[in-house]
Amino acid sequence: MTNGVNGTKVVGLGHYQPSKVLTNEDLAKMVDTNDEWIVSRVGIKERRIAEDETVADMATAAAEKALAASGLTAADIDYVIVATCTALDRTPNVASRVAAGLGIDAPAAIDINTACSGFPHAVATADHAIRAGAATNAIVVGVERLSDFTDWTDRSTCVLFGDGAGAVVLTATAPGEEPGVGPVVWGSVPEMSDAVRILGDHPYINQNGQSVFRWATTTLAPLARKAAESAGVKIEDVAAVVFHQANLRIIEGIAKRLGADNAVIARDIVESGNTSAASVPLALSKMVARGEIPSGAPVLLFAFGGGLTYAGQIIRCP
Repeated sequence: MTNGVNGTKVVGLGHYQPSKVLTNEDLAKMVDTNDEWIVSRVGIKERRIAEDETVADMATAAAEKALAASGLTAADIDYVIVATCTALDRTPNVASRVAAGLGIDAPAAIDINTACSGFPHAVATADHAIRAGAATNAIVVGVERLSDFTDWTDRSTCVLFGDGAGAVVLTATAPGEEPGVGPVVWGSVPEMSDAVRILGDHPYINQNGQSVFRWATTTLAPLARKAAESAGVKIEDVAAVVFHQANLRIIEGIAKRLGADNAVIARDIVESGNTSAASVPLALSKMVARGEIPSGAPVLLFAFGGGLTYAGQIIRCP
């Protein structure tokens, strides 16, 4: 380690959701569906839909709140990383726009696209950069405006998705302080690369829902358990588990197999829908704001998404 940094920690969180609420009853007026059908299959009651807010607007709003909570200032940040798969512009990237919006001077600014697993990938990337001495303080954002890529005439997909953003600030741990971000467990399943897709010639979200459901409910629990073990944390000592908010049945199925019986399980899917790369930081920030996780307690983050990709780690609640 060129700068002697032993590890990193999360020191601030923030989130942003648009004010427009789209309920299941609203959707029933648009397509052939109803509240009972949606809730029984995916657990969603409502979701937020962006109107005037761009991806960069939502990312900046969440990052600004996380920065304020961290006790740092824009002058302290030298790395901005944004996880998203819904940016409309090829360049400039969203991270550069977030940096400009916050008045951060000359940061490294990159976007990551691993779809719904983007946030834990981004946290790991920021953790590695700080440990290596390439950065000192980082803002990490997960943000999506999935409503731009939703076919509102397709009842199998339009009930699933929402918009929003969540963010954290990472900084180096003090000498002798235990790391607050554990080792990442990440990987991909290339043979399932078409399981979730937004293709250039058909720019709506499509997915093989059943194959993703089977893979997630049978494969993810051991991977999530490995992330806890890599950080030296017993599953029974995990205070909260924040899975990608894809489907309530998937979340509860993985949680049961994981055996984290003492943990609070994030269920933000009910009120926010599937927000892809935003879902983990959005749910985490809301849980912390509600006082559901004690400061210093270990939290397991794990997400999966298009690619098929997955990533997760233990963090300590600030």
